[in-house]
Amino acid sequence: MVGAGLLLLVAIAVEIVATALLPRAEGFTDPLWSVVVLGGYGVSIWLLAIVVRTMSVSVAYAVWSGLGTAIVAAVGYAFFGETMSWAKALSIGLIVAGVVGLNLSGA
Repeated sequence: MVGAGLLLLVAIAVEIVATALLPRAEGFTDPLWSVVVLGGYGVSIWLLAIVVRTMSVSVAYAVWSGLGTAIVAAVGYAFFGETMSWAKALSIGLIVAGVVGLNLSGA
């Protein structure tokens, strides 16, 4: 299960990088960056598919999507000049709390 958790973290990291590079694809009109972004998403989903062999899909997907969403929001704020209102920060906190709750409940 520890191996699955580490592999899930790698899947999340790959998905975050692909999402952060998404603006470079320019609406998928730039072929090179489009291939990089789509390749990253493909690798991330492939790793997630491996993870769900040993981890329940409900927890794996919640962690993958929840942490990915929260970290991409932080990356957008830190590196792309996106705003961070109190409502956005609270919402991200609720996403993280939900992921933690799922893991603690043993879902």
